[in-house]
Amino acid sequence: MKAKTPSESLTVMTEIVLPNDTNNLKNLFGGQLLSWMDRCAAIAAHRHCRRIVVTASVNNVSFNQAIPQGAIVTLEAKVSRAFSSSMEVFVDVYIEDQTISGKKTKANEAIYTFVAVDQLGNPINIPAIQPESDKEKARYEGALRRRQLSLILSGKMEPSEATELKALFLGGEEEKA
Repeated sequence: MKAKTPSESLTVMTEIVLPNDTNNLKNLFGGQLLSWMDRCAAIAAHRHCRRIVVTASVNNVSFNQAIPQGAIVTLEAKVSRAFSSSMEVFVDVYIEDQTISGKKTKANEAIYTFVAVDQLGNPINIPAIQPESDKEKARYEGALRRRQLSLILSGKMEPSEATELKALFLGGEEEKA
C-alpha cells in the first residue's frame, strides 16, 4: 500500500452554536463539541483508508476556551499517524471572529483513535502516513508515545515494553545500567 500524506485526510467542518447547543451559561455543551469532533475525525480517518472506520478511543480532549452561543466554529481533522489497522486523528477547533477580520482563534483540540474494519467488523490493514509539514512531523513522532501510554493504561502493554516512553523519560540511562 502506498503511504499517504496527512493533507489527503484533511476534513474541515463549520458549525454555528445555536441555543439548543448550549448550557445554562450560554456556552457550547462539551458533549456537543465531542460529537462534532468525533464526526469530523471519522471522516478524516475514512478519507485516509477509504474503508469503514470505528472510534476506538478518545485519547485526549482539551477544553481550553468556552465557545459562546452564536459562535462560528471550525473543526479541522487530519490523520497524524497510521499503524497496522488503527490511526490517530488530531482535531483542532477554532472560533471565528465575527468582525470584518474573520480571524480564527484556536479554542480546543482532541486526539481520537480509529480502527479500519471490514464488513464483518474485523480490523484491516491501512496505508502508512508520510508527514510533510513540521507540525505534521511533530504529531507523527509523538503518536507512538501516545499510543504506548494508551496501551499501558488499558492493560494491553507492559510498561517495560514501551521503548518510546522509556527513551523519553530515561534517555540513554537504561543502557548504562
